[in-house]
Amino acid sequence: METLQTIGAFVVLAGSIFIFLGALGLVRMPDVYNRIQAGTKASTLGTLLTLVGLIMIMPAWWNKFLLLAIFVIITNPVSSHVLARASHAAKIRLSKKTVTDHYETYKKEKEEKAHGVKS
Repeated sequence: METLQTIGAFVVLAGSIFIFLGALGLVRMPDVYNRIQAGTKASTLGTLLTLVGLIMIMPAWWNKFLLLAIFVIITNPVSSHVLARASHAAKIRLSKKTVTDHYETYKKEKEEKAHGVKS
């Protein structure tokens, strides 16, 4: 039992490192879209690793941790998608390093198709 708790502690540590790297990504990324991506991916993986480690440390609570993991898996991507769409709708600029905006291209094609304009 002691070995499982030690492994669990290392998994929790790994999750904490991913969460820290996500926070670092929020500071270092050039624009809001990259920040959303960095924060979401790292926080999702970090939270899931932390929950897996906690399951190893406290196996009696596995069902509660599993419920939390499902909640994180569903809400993190949805919230980042909503933030990105709202940022794009508010016309927040991309970084100068960004080469293309696929969503803008998609919106223009969809609008042309709706109005019957061919490109």
